[in-house]
Amino acid sequence: MTAEPAGGWTRDPGLQPERTRLAWRRTTLSGTVAAVLAMRTVLRGGATVAGVLVCALCVAFWLGFLLVAHSRIRTLAAAHDPATLSPRQAAAAVLCTIALAVCAAALIS
Repeated sequence: MTAEPAGGWTRDPGLQPERTRLAWRRTTLSGTVAAVLAMRTVLRGGATVAGVLVCALCVAFWLGFLLVAHSRIRTLAAAHDPATLSPRQAAAAVLCTIALAVCAAALIS
């Protein structure tokens, strides 16, 4: 934050997009770990057809989230005043995250 001449504080517009970009990167890393653990679970427990299909779904949902996240990261990095996340992108990110969690739970049980 920077001081105004009147003694008040103004918001630094560069910090929030940077924090948001870093949060997208951390979330992408978490999804990557979940997808890798799903593959490891399938391969260590004896690869069944159902396990391989669920693992393939995990990877597909991870790739979907990765696509949304990298699109958002590029938007945040390119613009000084980035546009807000569209409802379609937000819904896609939520759907991929929930589906990845469901697939991972199915692999564990």
